[in-house]
Amino acid sequence: MNQVPEWHVTGDWFDVCSCSVPCPCEFAQPPTNNHCEGVLVWHIREGHYGDVQLDGLNVLALGAFDDNIWAGAKAAMAIFLDERADERQRQALQSIFGGQVGGWPAGFAELIGDLRGVEFAPIRVEVSDDLAYWRVEIPGKVTATAEALSGPTTPSGQRVQLMNPPGSEVGPGQVATWGSRDVMEPTEVFGFRTNFTGRSSKHIPFDWSGPGES
Repeated sequence: MNQVPEWHVTGDWFDVCSCSVPCPCEFAQPPTNNHCEGVLVWHIREGHYGDVQLDGLNVLALGAFDDNIWAGAKAAMAIFLDERADERQRQALQSIFGGQVGGWPAGFAELIGDLRGVEFAPIRVEVSDDLAYWRVEIPGKVTATAEALSGPTTPSGQRVQLMNPPGSEVGPGQVATWGSRDVMEPTEVFGFRTNFTGRSSKHIPFDWSGPGES
């Protein structure tokens, strides 16, 4: 049994994907047209891995899958880690998001059937305090911006939200805020294209922790 430190990370997760609004995957159903591709983003507001501080660091993934991801389907994925991280922080991010040290990411990692690459990159993330919008950019590779979903009966300043989604990508017991795609710059990275047709987006806070050993 290898000793691993206690760890805890909290922050913002959001995606922008090819599904119609609302994304069926969030309801643990097959995606629109049985195919989903998109950008997934994690922004760590506060976090540590033992004595290694992780505040402010970002992770981005490009992914695609067919069929229901919650019923046995596997995803292809490429992962980008924040290039601002020093060596110890990089090792911590790889351990947590690679699912090697327990917690929710360990189960999520089992959904990946084809890991196409891991790369360090400048990841710029912005999440509005009132959840009016969220955006991410890796210059020259990925740019995605979404705005909070609204409609003719949505009260001004209020958000369309779902409590306890049955297909939450960050684990149980959270609140998903629905959005719609605003900007998606066309590029192709690791075989994933980011100019797909679709309008769905959602923001969910995450709060993960891991055991003292594995």
